[in-house]
This record gives sequence, C-alpha cells and structure tokens, in this order.
Amino acid sequence: MAVSQTTRWRLISGTLGVICLLLMATLGILWPIYTEPISSPGPNMELQEGSDCCSCPEKWVGYRCNCYFISSEMKTWEESRNFCVSQNSSLLQLQNRDELRFMQLSRRFYWIGLSYNEERGDWLWEDGSTPSRDLFSSLVTSDPKNCIAYKPMNGVVDEPCERENYYICKKQHI
Repeated sequence: MAVSQTTRWRLISGTLGVICLLLMATLGILWPIYTEPISSPGPNMELQEGSDCCSCPEKWVGYRCNCYFISSEMKTWEESRNFCVSQNSSLLQLQNRDELRFMQLSRRFYWIGLSYNEERGDWLWEDGSTPSRDLFSSLVTSDPKNCIAYKPMNGVVDEPCERENYYICKKQHI
C-alpha cells in the first residue's frame, strides 16, 4: 500500500510540474503583450542620452534633447492635435527612422502630425514641410482624407481621422 501511494504522489507531482512549466511558458509569451508601456516607454539607458540639454515636464519622456508625450488614452486626430497644441507642442514630426528607437517594441499605432493637403496634393507635416521620401518608403492611401498613424520601427497606416488612436506629442528643444 505504501508503494502505490508513493507512485500516486510521484504521478501527481510530475503532472503539477508539467502544468507549472506550461504556465511559465505561457506567461513568457503573454508577458510582453500585456506589459507594454502606456504613458512611458519605461526605464531605458538610451532615454538618458542628452538629458542634460533639456528638462521635460512630468509624464513626458526626454530623448535626444526633445520631449515626447506618449498618450495612454485614445483620441481622434484633431483631438490629439488640439491636446498637443494645449501643451505647447505638436503631434510628432519624425526627423528620421531612429527617432523613436526607445519605443521599438511598441505594438500600438499612434497619430502623428502628418496629413494630406489637397491644395498642394501632398502629405505635409503640421508645419507645412514635406516628409523625407526615405522616411516612409511607400505612403499610399486609398483615401487622401485619412490621417497617418505610426507604429515605431514598423511603418505607417492611413486611417480615418475620426477614428480614435493613441498619439505622440513632441516638444523640440533648440
């Protein structure tokens, strides 16, 4: 009788061990998805780069002498733009592909300050300048009335401007 109880406990503990391993593997897969940063990209040594050249407001991220507000709430493109203006900033105007390298693991799309200007027949930043052609290899849209949402290190999509998305504001320091 003692031998069969020992065998039963070994079987139970072995089964529990396998279940534990499966749960740990599942956690390892799901953890990055559910721990994505919301209002801040989290601690990163690169965020300290050039931090002596600017001081950013609370809830803003300083990176390479610029301040970024990474929203945790969704708004339309126009509401996002108005929020940024109220913060003495503008929707993100990308200077190069590496600008948001600290957010490269983000799985979200964010409104940026790029929209289609029908008068000029081209995509323009809020300040009226044209984006660099090497910044977005193919910026084609089925509807020029759409606005652009950007996923760091992954590209752009055009979406109706009335759709709600997260957004990024940028304050440039000279």
